[in-house]
Amino acid sequence: MLSYQHSYHAGNMADVHKHAMLAWMLDYMTAKPKPLSYMETHAGRALYDLSGPEALKTGEAARGIALADRWFPADHPYMRALRATRDRHGAQAYPGSPQIAMDLLRFEDSIALSELHPAEVEALRAALPGVTVSQTDGYASALSRCPPDPRRGLLLCDPSWEIKSDYETVPDFMAKLHRKWAVGVLVLWYPVLEGAPHRPMVRQLHRQFPDAISHTVAFPPARPGHGMTGSGLFVVNPPYGFVDQANWLSDRFATLCAQP
Repeated sequence: MLSYQHSYHAGNMADVHKHAMLAWMLDYMTAKPKPLSYMETHAGRALYDLSGPEALKTGEAARGIALADRWFPADHPYMRALRATRDRHGAQAYPGSPQIAMDLLRFEDSIALSELHPAEVEALRAALPGVTVSQTDGYASALSRCPPDPRRGLLLCDPSWEIKSDYETVPDFMAKLHRKWAVGVLVLWYPVLEGAPHRPMVRQLHRQFPDAISHTVAFPPARPGHGMTGSGLFVVNPPYGFVDQANWLSDRFATLCAQP
């Protein structure tokens, strides 16, 4: 299925959750003088225009980063990456996870991205020239690249979840990936939707990875009838301090649900 385009959803509250925690993890990992590998299974286009017709149609960015950017101190890695994108492309530009990684990683670190949608691949390659971009199935690509060199690193698995079988596919993928790359920080993002289709998957993941951490935040629907009411991360081998940072962010999200 190639219908999903993140331009309609860029900068929403799920992005704030995912990108803030991703930026924190990369910032923590790059503090050590050892190179690392970074991979994504579903990369998207890396750079989004929040003033474009797609973003304006859904209004998700207006209910997302437009409200949340005041939560973060200026030196937070998420804000540093956001500021770098705005400085280059204007106040309404928003970085996807590949751009955040590009701005926070170092010269000695490696990046490998996968994306299937032809238009997204073209935009991704234009935004990040010189970065390895594969127009292929992200699950298969990640498994073929593991264990990476260097072995220290992080993988972000961020499907659209429009393919309902992803809920059954992902636990098997994570188990295979971990067998090949036991030291990798494996980060899975999933939406919290009405009916909670994620729950059986997360239960299975916790059985497979009893030491992993899942972190969810809740937020009001971006518009009437919108079915996403939260965002989840499941992290295998989370960096030290992850729980404290996640709790800090949860406190910010709690202010949304406390509003009348």
